[in-house]
Amino acid sequence: MTVAGNMILTDEDAKLVAAAKSVLGRIKLRDDFDAGDVAAAIRTASGNIYTGICIDLSCGLGFCAEVAAVADMLKHRETQIVAVVAMDKHGVLRAPCGRCRETMFQVDRRNQQCRVLLPGNREALLQDLLPEHWLEDEPPQTP
Repeated sequence: MTVAGNMILTDEDAKLVAAAKSVLGRIKLRDDFDAGDVAAAIRTASGNIYTGICIDLSCGLGFCAEVAAVADMLKHRETQIVAVVAMDKHGVLRAPCGRCRETMFQVDRRNQQCRVLLPGNREALLQDLLPEHWLEDEPPQTP
């Protein structure tokens, strides 16, 4: 176990946080654009860790660090995420935005069970951070 601020992390969680921190850091792009103010790391079911950084551009053309980490994972032909962490430029853990949550879910339904490390020594399952989904192959539940 590692203590990070008030958070007590398992060794696996500490490695995930360290991986995100290792790619964190602003990269100045042209004009008012930059990248790297948010970093993310995901651990897959096979134990591999993939990282990503945000790219902030105009008109919504950029993307979040979690989506970049998912793309890195997909390049290696993996889809199942067991844990994810995102951190801001100050090294503070942040919850993935709605677009990132939905991206992880749509890549692999099993990712609903993914652990999301949150600020304040908290964690949640991805499914608990998503709106309710009705899937075509699952009949609606009747009361």
